[in-house]
Amino acid sequence: MDRTDAEGSGAAKHRIVISLKERRLHLLEDGREARSFPVAIGRPGVAIPLGDTVVMRKRRNPTWHPTANQRRAKPSLPPAVPPGPANPLGRHALDLGWTAIAIHGTNEPGSIGRRVSSGCFRMLPADVEALFAAVEVGTPVRVVAGEAPAPVAVAKRTEPPPTPVRPAVAAVPASVPVVVPVVVPVVVPVSMPAPAPVPIIPDPRCGTATAPLRRMICTVPELTALDGRARGLQERFLAGLPAERRDAASYALVQEERRFDDRITALCWVRKGTEDDPAVAAAARNCLRNALDGRVEDVTRRVAELGGVTAVTSRR
Repeated sequence: MDRTDAEGSGAAKHRIVISLKERRLHLLEDGREARSFPVAIGRPGVAIPLGDTVVMRKRRNPTWHPTANQRRAKPSLPPAVPPGPANPLGRHALDLGWTAIAIHGTNEPGSIGRRVSSGCFRMLPADVEALFAAVEVGTPVRVVAGEAPAPVAVAKRTEPPPTPVRPAVAAVPASVPVVVPVVVPVVVPVSMPAPAPVPIIPDPRCGTATAPLRRMICTVPELTALDGRARGLQERFLAGLPAERRDAASYALVQEERRFDDRITALCWVRKGTEDDPAVAAAARNCLRNALDGRVEDVTRRVAELGGVTAVTSRR
């Protein structure tokens, strides 16, 4: 049975901005740093609404009702799909003001970040659960074609700066010449120190890893280096943060790592016991190589979002 939350809370404390170009949902929260989540968007040929709407309804364990168009395209679809592993909405859905458009979870985590939906915005299960808990009915939602406007944050209200008081200037007789000193700037050459190399930090789970994909990452040197570089970027960033910000940033990066594990499990799946097949192993290594290259880039971007500045090439 659907559970619906329909009560609003008056003035919105949050805003949601979805960037189709970035394929990310930005949650802007009053008094907090903005959060950003990857999303899947409408597949090519599907009209994706742009502009402003609001969260009209929140549903836990929603029942999925395929649209008439979806049932015409796939007559085998039932009139309704109850909550469970076969439900494409996942466990949380936020219905928007546009007909049949929602922000929801998914039972296909490998689709996140791609153009595959029928118009809705899919999120990873952990991400949509966090969004569901944070926002309320009535929360404004804006969908933009380009990148989300910068800065992606809800600005705190501040008092205008005081008007500067000009000091009194004594009148100078017209017969007295005014001499204006000329200041010649002195340019001092500054040499910028080279950035510190990114440490390669091995996965501490390697000693007990049993999943085929994780064992492959731990034993193939190229994959180990890519995985360790992403972890090194995170650790170097966290080490440079003040203590009061470190816990929140560490939690955000752990969540990103969990989402990555979900993604490679869906994209690079290997049936246990078949990893010794040369063809299966080669396909899995290639899939993991591409995913880990993207992982380094994602960590670099996420560190920048959290307040760090770093640059790294995916292969070095």
